Amino acid sequence: MLYLNVWLTVNDPSQVETVRGLLLEAAKSSRQEPGCRRFEVYHSTADRTKFLLNEHWESQEAVDAHRKGFAYTQMYQPKVLPLATRDGHPSELV
Repeated sequence: MLYLNVWLTVNDPSQVETVRGLLLEAAKSSRQEPGCRRFEVYHSTADRTKFLLNEHWESQEAVDAHRKGFAYTQMYQPKVLPLATRDGHPSELV
């Protein structure tokens, strides 16, 4: 199992709701992909420009396929990443 935690900070506070909507749609699509065990999006209540993506994948192959899929290539990469700073943390369960 692979665990990915990604912190996103929206660069322009006026774009927070746009990013939120895009992340909700991308998450719905990602959850349908083979090998996705969990894909959750958290929106910080302490800093509204911050989002946390918590992803659980069965294998590296599933992650690689995800990065070639619709949610990643048509929504996340071209529409979310230009609006936010990404700080990824591959993790292990303790």
